[in-house]
Amino acid sequence: MKTSRMLVKRSVRSLSAMALFIIVSLGTSIGASADDADAKRLLKAMSDYLVAQQAISFEYDATLEAITKDGQKLALASSGTLLLNRPDKIRATRSSGFADIEMTFDGKTLTLLGKNLNIYAQQDVPGTVDNLVDELRNHNRPLPAADLLLIDPYEVLMQDVVDVKDLGSGVIGGVECDYLAFRAKEVDWQIWIAQGERPYPCRYVITSKFMKGDPQYSIQIRDWKAGAEVAATDFSFKNPTDARKVNLKNVADELPEHFKIGEAQ
Repeated sequence: MKTSRMLVKRSVRSLSAMALFIIVSLGTSIGASADDADAKRLLKAMSDYLVAQQAISFEYDATLEAITKDGQKLALASSGTLLLNRPDKIRATRSSGFADIEMTFDGKTLTLLGKNLNIYAQQDVPGTVDNLVDELRNHNRPLPAADLLLIDPYEVLMQDVVDVKDLGSGVIGGVECDYLAFRAKEVDWQIWIAQGERPYPCRYVITSKFMKGDPQYSIQIRDWKAGAEVAATDFSFKNPTDARKVNLKNVADELPEHFKIGEAQ
């Protein structure tokens, strides 16, 4: 046991030394060579590509960090799918250890299906996907990667940005990507964009600076499809399982009891 503890301590020291080396390197080399204009150009190219796609679909893995009262950082993991047909149709799923939600929107009606409880709720939300994103945020139910689905992602992402870095390239899920980092007033965010003719987002990470512990939300995208690659889909709600209709607030999509805000875990 003593030997194991010594190995752990040495590993922690090694990681700390590595982190210090990375911090020093960022401060001396990358910061000096960062090309703001090139980073903005790459982000704008991604935005233009996304907006030009009539249909988009992908699978994703997401992590939402929560900070306990005693400062421990915990990660809530989920996976799902998303299918978008511009300008006003979307279907998204999200599965985690405490919720299994499917959301459909046909340009007129939003439907949330709680598969684990076999219940559903509906609300009239006429308009585009941009309008739906705003409505869901008002109900504290944000879409995964919502900023990337809007009609002008570049304008939204660049709001209040005060610092831009082009950090070269990285590999996400076997895909070589351009790696960009941005700082805004309330958040830092990073994005990895696939290189080549299809500059789609491979990973998107947001760090909150106004919350203690700087929690992050990250989403990693896989199985990207666009245009003719996306299968035709019916976006109307069919209720194949005879789910019971309830009020919107009763469709569970919140933290479980042992993660309730304000409790030390």
